[in-house]
Amino acid sequence: MGDEAESCLGFLGAGRMAAALAGGVIRSGAWGAGRVLATDVSPEALGRFTAGTGGARVGSPMELVERCGVIVLAVKPGQVADALAPVAGFAGGRLLVSLAAGVTLARLEALVPAGFRVIRVMPNTPALVGAGASAYSLGERATEADASVAERLLGCVGMAVRVPEGQLDAVTGLSGSGPAYLCLVIEALADGGVAAGLPRALAQRLAAQTVLGTGRLVVETGEHPARLKDEVASPAGTTVEGLKVLEGRGVRSAFIDAVAAATRRSRELGQGK
Repeated sequence: MGDEAESCLGFLGAGRMAAALAGGVIRSGAWGAGRVLATDVSPEALGRFTAGTGGARVGSPMELVERCGVIVLAVKPGQVADALAPVAGFAGGRLLVSLAAGVTLARLEALVPAGFRVIRVMPNTPALVGAGASAYSLGERATEADASVAERLLGCVGMAVRVPEGQLDAVTGLSGSGPAYLCLVIEALADGGVAAGLPRALAQRLAAQTVLGTGRLVVETGEHPARLKDEVASPAGTTVEGLKVLEGRGVRSAFIDAVAAATRRSRELGQGK
């Protein structure tokens, strides 16, 4: 990254995900606070962004694009066209990293100037605490060097994997929507603890830490979840009795169906339905 434009990271949209990503890159040292810029139609969102991250604000999308070599598009899907319209006449080359769910690479590439290279990302909300699971796909003009920038950027707030664009709807159904499924699990486990006699605050804390720790156990050991499950489920023990109830109620198939339904809806949204 040589000149000033190539050295700056710009956020087109300054909401919670933008702030999480900006905060992560600044804390990691990947980009200094003075080289992280943002613009937003909402002065309130921009104020929260700058106060929370230490990044700086700029007055317009065009100024942002002129000053930054890497642009993160962090607006709602329905706002993408309006957000990119002011830079349609820009003549230089830039890397656009889009966080807009369901907006395809083809549509993004049709909305940006010819010199832009595009990467589409599906992040998830644990990025807000540096534990995100993001997947990304390269547009036609994006290079391996651009992929390295995306890895560096997304790696500041969790893990990042590269997938073909055709798999991003499935990623949306799994890791994109997954935090909501797991919040439901945490809530239900806590309710069970309360029903069994625990104070609610303690039950929720234990449930959340159990989900957190189990995920870490799977990731760090590399063991298949079924094996880890069997290590807890002693013969004729308490866990087996609980598992019998969950299997009898179809919990496993319910999660599979939930991911499938969310994947279908992601495809529909991408088709404008």
